[in-house]
Amino acid sequence: MRDWLSFWNAPNRIYVNDRHRDVHYRAIAREIRSLVPSPSATVLDYGCGEATSAEHVAEAAGRLILSDAAPAVREKLERRFEDDPKIAVRSPAEVAELPSASIDMIVVNSVAQYLDRAAFAELLALFKRLLKPDGRLVVGDVIPPHAGAATEIAALLRLAWDNGFLGAALAGLAATVFSDYRALRSRLGLTLYAEPDMVAALAAAGFTAQRRHPNLEHNQERMTFVATPAASAAAGRRAG
Repeated sequence: MRDWLSFWNAPNRIYVNDRHRDVHYRAIAREIRSLVPSPSATVLDYGCGEATSAEHVAEAAGRLILSDAAPAVREKLERRFEDDPKIAVRSPAEVAELPSASIDMIVVNSVAQYLDRAAFAELLALFKRLLKPDGRLVVGDVIPPHAGAATEIAALLRLAWDNGFLGAALAGLAATVFSDYRALRSRLGLTLYAEPDMVAALAAAGFTAQRRHPNLEHNQERMTFVATPAASAAAGRRAG
């Protein structure tokens, strides 16, 4: 594996079994759905992965755009949701061509850690252009510098215990030691943000942000932030 895109574009063992994958995406869809601002909203899930429960988000919105950089992932999404008129699958290049101020909510979950700070800043600039003035940006599963492997393992085992795949999770943890993911993470590293650092990065891109509890994913040591364009936030304060 050369890079993270190669990893996500190929078969991998990031999920210990199908139940783990489906529980994972169902929980994320539930959290995203709770944030959809209106039944007519256009929502962009950027870096969405397999998004096996995306239909639950689409039910609460007017339109859902799923985007992932990995062509193999997009092919799966297109097959899965080809009969859902509310869901569209787009590449990052196609997302970059969307009209300005055309999106009500953008979700970018478990993505920031795989980008360097410059690339993430470029992505935030794109999101600022795409969002409506009163739009909402949700940045999820941000890893803080103090996060440790023990907490990650404990969070996975709690999820597995609650959802009936504990044995598979234990076997998967053993296999992870020799996995492509572990090798890439050791070689390329992950980009970590303390809470003030992420708020500052969002502010530099023109957003006012605050941390949201809970995190979109199961590991609550990681963080989710909800941001709005700064001009919109300032207008709201004046109106109040």
